[in-house]
Amino acid sequence: MSLVTTEEQQRVLAAIRAAEEKTNAELVTVIARASDDYRYIPLLWASLIALVSPALVIQTPLYDADPLLLFGLQMATFLVLAAVFSLPALRARLIPKGVREWRAANMAHRQFLDQGLHHTTGETGLLIFLSEAEHFVEILADRGISREVDDAEWSDIVKEFIDAVHAGEVEKGLVHTIDRCGDILARAVPKTPDNHNELDDRLVLLGYD
Repeated sequence: MSLVTTEEQQRVLAAIRAAEEKTNAELVTVIARASDDYRYIPLLWASLIALVSPALVIQTPLYDADPLLLFGLQMATFLVLAAVFSLPALRARLIPKGVREWRAANMAHRQFLDQGLHHTTGETGLLIFLSEAEHFVEILADRGISREVDDAEWSDIVKEFIDAVHAGEVEKGLVHTIDRCGDILARAVPKTPDNHNELDDRLVLLGYD
């Protein structure tokens, strides 16, 4: 189920169109369910614990110096923990914050390219990206916008959007974010008579099939 209903998606789309009426910039919004499935995380944790398990066993009376026993213990530890750590609720808790942010940031940059925002006239593409699982928000602007807008302005908007996501007000936060971006873009790259829409006005949903 998507973070925004069909009705809410229409309001987001209307906000995108209203923003682009004031600017030459091309604005695309992407919401992803997750930036990675993180299937390797349970395996890494299980491997690490299995690797150090012999050091724990040799301190107990059960240790009889049999290398096959240690090997069997490692294998059993790995298989059991890999299965347990793969449970979705537990796996989510095992993912380091830095890994989450790194994967989400990578996906945001990929989406900037996949959505064609790097090919706009005047280099005026702007991406608003939200990854649900990571509660990660990023605004990426091409060089034609970055030359006119300080990064701190986007950072303030991102913080407000993240607060809205945590509060469960995704659609409200997204529309507010688009409106604020539209005002900044109208100042930085205002609409000119010869401007035409290069990219479809759209909200892209990933992983919600």
